Amino acid sequence: MGSYTEKPLFEAPAHPCFDKEARHMHARVHLPVAPKCNIQCNYCNRKYDCVNESRPGVTSAILSPHQALEYLKELYKHLENISVIGIAGPGDPFANPDETMKTLQLVKAEFPDKLFCLSSNGLNIIPYIASFKSIGVTHVTLTINAVDPFIGKDIYSWVRTNKKVYRGEEGASILLEEQLTAILLLKKQGITVKINSIILPGINDFHFSDIAAKVKSLGADVMNCIPVYPNKDTVFSGIENPDTNMISSTRKAASMNMKLMTHCARCRADAAGLLGSDFDDSYRMIQEYARRPIMPNDDRPLVAVATNEGLLVNLHLGEAGSLYIYRQTPNGFKFVEERPTPKAGDGNFRWIELARIMSDCRALLTSGVGNNPLTILQQSGIRVIQMTGLIDEGLEAVYNNKPLRTVKKSEMFKCGSSCKGNARGCG
Repeated sequence: MGSYTEKPLFEAPAHPCFDKEARHMHARVHLPVAPKCNIQCNYCNRKYDCVNESRPGVTSAILSPHQALEYLKELYKHLENISVIGIAGPGDPFANPDETMKTLQLVKAEFPDKLFCLSSNGLNIIPYIASFKSIGVTHVTLTINAVDPFIGKDIYSWVRTNKKVYRGEEGASILLEEQLTAILLLKKQGITVKINSIILPGINDFHFSDIAAKVKSLGADVMNCIPVYPNKDTVFSGIENPDTNMISSTRKAASMNMKLMTHCARCRADAAGLLGSDFDDSYRMIQEYARRPIMPNDDRPLVAVATNEGLLVNLHLGEAGSLYIYRQTPNGFKFVEERPTPKAGDGNFRWIELARIMSDCRALLTSGVGNNPLTILQQSGIRVIQMTGLIDEGLEAVYNNKPLRTVKKSEMFKCGSSCKGNARGCG
């Protein structure tokens, strides 16, 4: 059989990831609003905040939907050639569906003429596909690394859906079923579908012909075969880099059935600019907008602080038996009270109860926080600032939008995001 030559009918030539010529003229931006992930790939570590890293799962900060919109409006002043606005993590958009859909709604209202795309593992995407066209999503990328659960079991440590964790072939089967169904439903909506498959030597490098044949049979448009990026502190940290011959052979096998994307640049979850040539200042801008109010015109008067003695922000949220509460007055910041926090041991219910206790607080200052409490508090509209230093400096940042020099940027995502635990989060 010869190489596959049929040309997919892409909906928009201005998408640089789907149109090789467009990459030289049209910029894209990824909005990092989705911190949680619902699977753990054995090659993935989402520790972030290194400006020199360019790979999926890396971002300099997490934005709320409203922060993302304000960041995008400012970015557009510098990059008027943005044609595509996407969400690609740093977790998965549909492990964070509320944030993802809210961001799309806000951005679509402000930028109705842009293309919108999503990059997902496919788990939990199905309930949202019917609304994609109305919200402006035209392109979706699904990462499918195997179409045989026996192979998939060696790629994924766990899969979490419907509040239950699955492992081995069972987990891989659940993930695969949703991925394949998603292709069918996306194509029924007229959405262009790209398949990303990671080349994993000794794991799936012999499997690319099967992957391509299967996704083609369901209507996928184009495929991208990406060499694995060995990441520290992962199951596959010692995996060999695919050599030139392996990359060539896997792509040749896939091309027998699918048109291939050949100009891929590994993109961060906060990428902005031309493909392979990101806008340098976006790194600073994202950090700035992440320190702004999660919601516009936030009128909740108080700020909670995890502190050991009432002078410094120096406690991890999980260690804090109580929080100090402050408010701004015409005469400066005033201590209001000390509030007990819920006791440990109830999993996410602990953080849901904390969000209720803090319902009159616009922000929390803490030296560290796990991924689950971070997400729950942010979904409740509470801005979480991870920092060390004087409490007054943190309060200045919240109330007066002053730059915060004491943010622990390198530590902000270590707890929870790269956890190899039981996928149930901090308790």
